[in-house]
Amino acid sequence: MNLKLRIWRQKNSGAKGYFQKVDAKGISPDMSFLEMLDVVNEELLAKGEEPVIFDHDCREGICGACSLVINGVAHGPERGTTTCQLHMRHFKDGQIIVIEPWRASAFPVLKDLAVDRGAFDRIIQAGGFVSVGAGGAPDGNAIPVSKNSAELAMDAAACIGCGACVAACKNASAMLFVAAKVSHLAALPQGQVERAARVERMVAQMDQEGFGNCTNQFECQAVCPKEIGVWFIAKMNKEYLKAKICQ
Repeated sequence: MNLKLRIWRQKNSGAKGYFQKVDAKGISPDMSFLEMLDVVNEELLAKGEEPVIFDHDCREGICGACSLVINGVAHGPERGTTTCQLHMRHFKDGQIIVIEPWRASAFPVLKDLAVDRGAFDRIIQAGGFVSVGAGGAPDGNAIPVSKNSAELAMDAAACIGCGACVAACKNASAMLFVAAKVSHLAALPQGQVERAARVERMVAQMDQEGFGNCTNQFECQAVCPKEIGVWFIAKMNKEYLKAKICQ
């Protein structure tokens, strides 16, 4: 496959960015998208040019680091798929592919396609944890959890914190991410002690980071690689309202 790439290049968050035209030749349809970028970088280095900076880690679709907007869609054209698990067979020979970073003021560009998602880390630090001392690890069956609660917690815990929901939302809202983290712990017995404080602190930190509000367009659900439903946002709103009323 021969492809025509338009790759966003930007020195840092304060610099002016631009699209660089790059021809990717001899690309195998069996390559992943990141493997294709590796080939492109090898060619750029061979020419004495600076390689394209992009974020990645596990390349197994579980860490969320591979954050790219491909032809206007976060993580690319395949639903329920991270960029690193997207294969080139989903593109056509000769196709123009536009590659951009997440675009949100809360995710400043570090360089080229890599952004700083530290805002998500600070939201988690604000309350997305269980701090109650529980001693040693108990037996898995020592604390009974209903099937419905366990399944809800597992669905919410599937969030990998990639930020695709923010990148897709016209308001750059992080509510799907925060809702998943709040709902995960709210469904488990271990998360009950800090339940009210957790949602208040995480929502407050989300607002402080500069993320926008949800206007129910459902773009976040459409691009989420783990297909987390927007109904978790309704659940978080309920948790938040209950916390405020019961103060």
